[in-house]
Amino acid sequence: MNPDRIPVLVGVGEVIDRSRDPATAKEPLQLMLDALAEAERDAGAALLAALDSLDVVCEYSWPYIDAPGMIAARLGVSPRHALYGETGGESPVRFIHEAALRIQRGESAVAAIVGGEAAYTTAAAWKAGVTLNWAARDAKAKLLTGREFSAQTAIDHGVAVPTNVYPFYENATQAHWGQTPEAALAESGQIWSAFSKVAAGSPAAWGQEAFTAEEIVQPSEKNRLIAWPYTKRMVANPLVNQGAAVLLTSLAKARELGIAEEKLIYLRGGAAASEPRDYLQRDQYHESHAQNAVLNAATRIAGGEAQAFTAMELYSCFPCVPKMARRTLKLPVTAPMSVTGGLSFFGAPLNNYMTHAAANLVRALRGQPQALGLLYGQGEYVTKHHALVFATTPGEGQALPESYSVQAEADARRGTVPPLLTDYSGPATLETFTIVYTREGQPECGTVIARTPTGERLMARVPASDSTAMALLTRLDAQPVGAVGEVSRLDAKRLKWSLPDEPSRAAK
Repeated sequence: MNPDRIPVLVGVGEVIDRSRDPATAKEPLQLMLDALAEAERDAGAALLAALDSLDVVCEYSWPYIDAPGMIAARLGVSPRHALYGETGGESPVRFIHEAALRIQRGESAVAAIVGGEAAYTTAAAWKAGVTLNWAARDAKAKLLTGREFSAQTAIDHGVAVPTNVYPFYENATQAHWGQTPEAALAESGQIWSAFSKVAAGSPAAWGQEAFTAEEIVQPSEKNRLIAWPYTKRMVANPLVNQGAAVLLTSLAKARELGIAEEKLIYLRGGAAASEPRDYLQRDQYHESHAQNAVLNAATRIAGGEAQAFTAMELYSCFPCVPKMARRTLKLPVTAPMSVTGGLSFFGAPLNNYMTHAAANLVRALRGQPQALGLLYGQGEYVTKHHALVFATTPGEGQALPESYSVQAEADARRGTVPPLLTDYSGPATLETFTIVYTREGQPECGTVIARTPTGERLMARVPASDSTAMALLTRLDAQPVGAVGEVSRLDAKRLKWSLPDEPSRAAK
């Protein structure tokens, strides 16, 4: 290929602001500008003055009226492509992929992907009643909460936020894999403990304390239960002040600027696919067909086996996601799955975590001959999936495919979606479940997804006062999924699921 059309990642930057005083803390715009400056320093060449492509990751802590325009003005550039992204944890991966394609098409010479969040400061300022003297916030910004793409019955049951939805996958997967809840917790703890050790060694990580598996999965005063079986240390931590940026250019431009060859990271290809946005309109909860299709495509790019990857980042908002991914990739539980440290420990700057992950993957690969890296991101509720394959050497003269969707592959594997009932009475088999806890660590309520004898799906409440059902759902030595309960009307909007005197098991 013409070196003018070969995209390469040349600079990465991360910044962190640990200020506890809202009066002196940096706003997200400054974090983004600082991250871009760090990425330029990392590349060792003046790139920002020639910036003609700018993607800004959707920002939640202080959304601006025109973040791309403000950044461009501060840099003194007028990029032809200037985009403020939509919500999605996978979006930085997509932005890198699309920026590389623009360079390959000759539409761009220098591209940047950048994001920043200051949720720690905004939360502290709100709590203290402090007014932040930052650039104007967009009063009309529409920040997705999860309610926008959840069924009304999920909203009525209070299970339309990430911490309450991902446990449905956690509990369904462990049952499908034949694990007891105790064994599943042990796996989660082992993976999360390894992530915490990576974060502990990262200067850009918000949390820098390594935890044992037991310290992660065992509820305690500092580690309360959030939603069964997840404790505080098992969920993403968005209260951070962090920024990250990635710079791309063409191979010819990199050489013209004298950027060292060992800094260059090439893209071998990538893939993207999605699940139905409403999680109650999916065929099951023990795997994601979109995730499988995307990871299988990335593995094919790497030669057919995940062991070909020298380093990787598997998205880790909650344990079920990398646990599903490692099984698709056929990786052992001991395999290093993060070069960044995970969203629980490194920090979860909401949509921007994967920009940090890209920076860390670039650094992990540099200097290693013939090395491959996997960058896998996920967005919404196991919904949107995107993977990229990085390399320290170019491919065999092949261009990146313009189309990277593997949606057809995902859809071909999808089973029949059961009809959703909101009015039903009678027996129902537990498909999956969770229990939401109060800040004091007490059960607030349980929510189950269950199937009728004729295959329809329903959602129902388990009151905290139902000690029999709660005892079944929180057993560690036996799997509650598959138990048959009785469904009745709880109130005008919700059903209730309870156990008969002698719990039975549905026929497999």
